[in-house]
Amino acid sequence: MSHKPCPATITVWTLILAALTCFAAQTHAGEFNTTLNIGDDAPVWKNLPGTDDQLHSLSDLKAYDAIVVAFTCNSCPYAVDVEDRLIALQQQFAAQNVAVVAINVNKVEADLMPAMKQKAAEKKFKFLYLFDKSQQTAKDFGAKYTPEFFVLGNDRKIAYMGSFDDSPDGKNVTKPYVAGALEAVLAGNTPSLRETVPIGCRIRFERNLRKRSR
Repeated sequence: MSHKPCPATITVWTLILAALTCFAAQTHAGEFNTTLNIGDDAPVWKNLPGTDDQLHSLSDLKAYDAIVVAFTCNSCPYAVDVEDRLIALQQQFAAQNVAVVAINVNKVEADLMPAMKQKAAEKKFKFLYLFDKSQQTAKDFGAKYTPEFFVLGNDRKIAYMGSFDDSPDGKNVTKPYVAGALEAVLAGNTPSLRETVPIGCRIRFERNLRKRSR
């Protein structure tokens, strides 16, 4: 004769399973990033074409003490609003051996390489502006918005991720998140604020539609 587990036993095991699931999620993802957590190794990108007509990989930047990775594009107003601040950041930290890398994964016409080259020329970008047509780099970083930022230390682990600062349009900045994280990392310290909510336009990920079986 079979015995059914009592409701109390089911409830206990349900709670345990839920707790374990929650713990597993917390150990593999950040508070606002569902893919990466602070302290994780930075995802590696290889041979992404840039507006300089060269191919670029993370390994090319091994001499730098810190790296800022910015997922951005041409078509998002939030991304456009942060351009001058990103240019200023690159200039501010250039002498401190910091690399800035902007990566675009959107595939609408306004964000394709010809438009990227025009943008880079008009704004006189001194940092890399790369295109990933596979969109895999953004997926690996768990980036979902433009702009969205990641600060990598010299160990190439994630030290900060989220917004550039506390003012999406740049008009009332009181907390420069990325700059503060860089200053901490370069001093050998842990940033006091390590993750914030990214604010911007949704990255235009391509949907892989499943074919119906006949």
